[in-house]
Amino acid sequence: MLIKNKKPSDCSEAEVTPESIYLNRRQFMKASGGIALGVGANNVFSALQAGNSLRPPAPLKEAFGQIIQTPYGKSETPAPYDVATTYNNFYEFGYGKGDPAERAGNFNTRPWTITVEGEAENTGTFDLDDIIKTSALEERIYRHRCVEAWSMVIPWVGVSLSDVLKRFKPTSKAKYVYFETLYDPKQMPGQNGGSLDWPYREGLRIDEAMNSLAMFTVGMYGSILPNQNGAPVRLVLPWKYGFKGIKSIVKIRFVESMPLTTWSSLAPSEYGFYANVNPNVDHPRWSQGQERRLPGGLLFPNVIDTQMFNGYQDEVADLYSGMDLKRFF
Repeated sequence: MLIKNKKPSDCSEAEVTPESIYLNRRQFMKASGGIALGVGANNVFSALQAGNSLRPPAPLKEAFGQIIQTPYGKSETPAPYDVATTYNNFYEFGYGKGDPAERAGNFNTRPWTITVEGEAENTGTFDLDDIIKTSALEERIYRHRCVEAWSMVIPWVGVSLSDVLKRFKPTSKAKYVYFETLYDPKQMPGQNGGSLDWPYREGLRIDEAMNSLAMFTVGMYGSILPNQNGAPVRLVLPWKYGFKGIKSIVKIRFVESMPLTTWSSLAPSEYGFYANVNPNVDHPRWSQGQERRLPGGLLFPNVIDTQMFNGYQDEVADLYSGMDLKRFF
């Protein structure tokens, strides 16, 4: 069993977010006190009602075996499953907060293959199940910080991204890793138009991708990842803003130059390539100095100070030593 000493970045029980509300980037922008705090009461009520009918899918251990219980969030009491799977951003299924849960039910995630390209010795097309079965699954409870200035805590299940990438044997020319989401407008109605340039694209510097915190995630709350939350596989990068966590991955490419990514291409002044959580660099339209830790009431929102790298300084600060993080945001 994996045993690690508890770090300051490990979540305390008081920080657990009962999965209550993911808030849409377009619906959430009602500012209060310089940060995004508002959400329509009707939208919240509708999501809570819809969430009551949701139940976790098959336990992951039935598909992949036992799950290692790591020290990350070990003392946490996981929040209700249903609400986090009702309020979430997955624009491939629509821009409304409830769209993913409503429209992703018939999304076909098996069989699933991932194409590996570029500067690596072991390239080709690989079955996801074969990739995952080479490593032991771990559960880690991580803080999730959205660029919209809200946050929550979620128990994810997956494997270290570094373990996955190493099996493809990237060469010395691989300075960055590019990821791409499935493009299938027939299954993903949000891809029929909209403001994004499909397919969704993300990228990391190779040393970021190899960091021990980065997860290649196939589940949450001990169960198979729901369609609306990025099934069958997504990235989880807890020190970065949530939009870096690309979903439904079908392509990995090792490259020499920084790849173009969806949000940094669409609005480079608002969403940088690195997207590290940084309370000292505001979004052009709101402060990043504080966040609304969900759940929280409309009258008495749970506003807390944002931590540098979302509180994971010990694990990732050395990746950016000497960099001007106001320039490389």
